[in-house]
Amino acid sequence: MSTKNSSVPFWALLAACTAAFAQDPAPPEESAAEEPAPAESIPVQEQPAEAPPAEAVTLDDLEVTAQRRVQRLLDVPVAVTAITQDQIEARGIGRLDDLNSLAPGLQVSRSPSNTTISQLTIRASSQINPAIYWDPAVGVYLDGVYIGKGQGAIFDIVDLRSIEVLRGPQGTLYGRNTIAGTINFVTREPSGSFNGNVAVEAGTFDDRVYRASLDLPQFGIASLTLGARSESRDPWIDTTPTSPVDGMNDRNNEGAHLGALLQFSDSLEAMYHLDYSATDQTNNFLQLYRYDDAAGCATNCMEPYVSRRRRDTADINAPSVERADILGHSLILTWQAADWLTVKSISGYRDVQWLDQLDLDGSPNDIAHSMRDTDYDQTSQDFNVSGAFGAFHYTLGAYYFADNGFTNNPIHVQVSGANVDFDSRYGTHARAYAGYGQVDWDALERLTLAAGARYTREKKDLDRVYGYSLNGAPYIYHMPEGYKAPGETFTATTPMASATWRFTDALNAYARYAEGFKSGGFNGEYSNLTGDEAEHRRETNTPFLPEEQKSLEAGLKSSWLGGRATLNLAAFRNKLDNLQVSIFTAGGAAASVIRNAGKATVEGFELEAAWMPLDGTTVRAGYALLDPVYDEFIDAVCHTSNGQKVALTPCVDENVADNRAFVHAPETSWNLVVDSDLWATGFGTLRVTADYAWTDSFYTYPYQLTAGGTECQGAAGGPRPCYDSTKQAAPNSRVPAYGILNAKLALVEIPLGGSRRGEIAMWARNALDEDSVNNFIDFGPGFSNLTVVNFVEPRAVGVTALLRF
Repeated sequence: MSTKNSSVPFWALLAACTAAFAQDPAPPEESAAEEPAPAESIPVQEQPAEAPPAEAVTLDDLEVTAQRRVQRLLDVPVAVTAITQDQIEARGIGRLDDLNSLAPGLQVSRSPSNTTISQLTIRASSQINPAIYWDPAVGVYLDGVYIGKGQGAIFDIVDLRSIEVLRGPQGTLYGRNTIAGTINFVTREPSGSFNGNVAVEAGTFDDRVYRASLDLPQFGIASLTLGARSESRDPWIDTTPTSPVDGMNDRNNEGAHLGALLQFSDSLEAMYHLDYSATDQTNNFLQLYRYDDAAGCATNCMEPYVSRRRRDTADINAPSVERADILGHSLILTWQAADWLTVKSISGYRDVQWLDQLDLDGSPNDIAHSMRDTDYDQTSQDFNVSGAFGAFHYTLGAYYFADNGFTNNPIHVQVSGANVDFDSRYGTHARAYAGYGQVDWDALERLTLAAGARYTREKKDLDRVYGYSLNGAPYIYHMPEGYKAPGETFTATTPMASATWRFTDALNAYARYAEGFKSGGFNGEYSNLTGDEAEHRRETNTPFLPEEQKSLEAGLKSSWLGGRATLNLAAFRNKLDNLQVSIFTAGGAAASVIRNAGKATVEGFELEAAWMPLDGTTVRAGYALLDPVYDEFIDAVCHTSNGQKVALTPCVDENVADNRAFVHAPETSWNLVVDSDLWATGFGTLRVTADYAWTDSFYTYPYQLTAGGTECQGAAGGPRPCYDSTKQAAPNSRVPAYGILNAKLALVEIPLGGSRRGEIAMWARNALDEDSVNNFIDFGPGFSNLTVVNFVEPRAVGVTALLRF
């Protein structure tokens, strides 16, 4: 459902319904903020129904479900950042990319040119290739269901209630592709009583947002909650009259959420969530940042379109489209079979239809443009039992996951004056099975020991079509229709062990060993204009292996000043093997290849703190320090000891670890958040929220750190790293350090009669108007060093009006 084609959007119907109910509502039995905890995964309520008044609430009573059971955050031997509903509303968090730098060591980027594809990194483990044949390093869950790919992972989550960010491998309880960590999102559950809210927002670039949520009274065994959101915004990039689109970087999206709770008995319930999201807008403008115009301005001048500063006007010649239609289902069945036994089933299905069309050169010249049209679906089933008896807590389970995806990726490029059109298509299929278990033992009054393991078996294969046409001639196919790479089975066993020592109820120390893996697969995009059919088939048929990580972590969790302050520390050392890196070749269809580059060691330190200096005022801070080092990096091109290049696939003899960049791994990052009730009056409370996140500079590709020179000459000790001036250099696509300030001033809890309350807020996003580059595509010397970039969005200000009833 696209907002451009929808005459009566869902939010309007819901708003009308809520307005009708709100004319004379019965007093609600409980507010939305006091509804019961979610049935599966993720943060728990900050205040149970019997909680003391708000002024008595402390910071150390927060509960999480990081280990798939309810525990105090203080007691969990995992580095966890928990974001509650109050924080979500105050900070305007509603999408995955809103989390960038808000948890120590977490970096969230949008894929270059797109606003709906994620690039997630935790503790320097990442995925930078958006293609569906490559799996993420961070597992993202929505209402207990794993989201399998980066394409379509950034969308507006309607009725978002809580978030947990788990850092470090979560290979036991969460499993596949959680080598770096896990992000758990939970939407609201029905309260069983009538209540809701309606909000309208207006901002810069004629931004309009409409939101509505409604909880219906319980009827029989059923309780329902409904939510909807719609947004439209004008482009902040104007376009020239000759461009094929009227502006770029607009917004046009809508989403909906349905939650249904069926209470069959005191011991048996079913919780169903449906999430829907539709996006239909232009893509994120790829601004031309660098181009060495070898052809000269007489025939193909690019110089007027090159700029290192953020432009507000674009001149392009190719379509600009980004569309995503996503439908997700989650069904959680919970049976409390006995005091010591809980049986749970989590069934999930997601369907993603995704399309983009891009001008890859950021100019009106016919240099490069592409399209990606993806059809992807996934099915998952998690069955587990858990409970406690005596000094033991246990969780045992079995997991199944299957997905199917297909991408049509035609690309047009101009190379040395020739027009080349590529027919590039690939389909990926996976089937995964896993069994897992974890046991926690309260060995002593102050000592808890835990151990667990997960065994995973995955089967993957790939369909591939690849051919090219020169200057309109018939296509030459190296991989014709119907070609399929041989399947491969990958297995992994990922153990975990931890020990927690409670010095006091307010001071815990823990040590944790954990392993994780990121699945292997096949290169679905390999292309080389100078390569033959044998080369293309060899590269496509050879799988890249699963990436593996072994992690040691020690941490301290503490509460101070009677619960009015918390301080959590974590230090870690991760060893990565079969490291997967995406190398953008631009050797044919502007594609990337994935290599098992070798080994790496990542060390780091993280801090999270919170303080309530006054009732109604909270200060939160997070800090991360990273030191990633390649121990081994084997490039795709080798050199002999006399400096002669030898093309080998795969390369086996040259370690260039000291001359390759670690990607999306800023040395330091930190954030500071202040929430404060400034003034309480009879007509409401004046509240201010200021949120600042700073990220150090980082590289976006694992390219050489130094380019040029004649340093390929061999030495007595054998070959040494060769700095190849014909390849990309990492400093050319390095994101500079920058910080983003968001601020909000609101009058909340405005009495409007009966149970109705109002809120009006003024807000600013990117209040300091930071204009930094935040992502790159570097085509390299073989393509005239064409480099295009995305910039941070400019400052936006606006106002929001909200009615609660």
